[in-house]
Amino acid sequence: MPNSGKKILIVEDDSFLRKLVVRKLTSEGYDVSEAFDGEQGIKKAQTENPDLILLDLILPGIDGFEVLARIKDNEDTSSTPVIILSNLGQKEDIEKGFNLGAVDYLIKAHFTPNEIIEKINALLA
Repeated sequence: MPNSGKKILIVEDDSFLRKLVVRKLTSEGYDVSEAFDGEQGIKKAQTENPDLILLDLILPGIDGFEVLARIKDNEDTSSTPVIILSNLGQKEDIEKGFNLGAVDYLIKAHFTPNEIIEKINALLA
């Protein structure tokens, strides 16, 4: 499989969506790790060294913006690409995400799981 060995960390508190995306990514050959909150996402980003992080913004505890800022501030994880996947679609939120270092910003309502996978495949190709 073309994607085998590539590791993706998904930080998402919605278990239905998380499992759906995990299933899709796994079927594409990715090695997928999951975190359901910001603290766990930061820890896994540092210990698992993923090739890409898919990050929700509205999380229990630390929000996704803070997670992104901490990932980008840590030299071990600063070069890891982060795609934000959120329901927050305001221009200010999108700009903030890019300013903090996200490589893409996907609004959940506008993208199907297949389109999300296409974006990930293109980024990791």
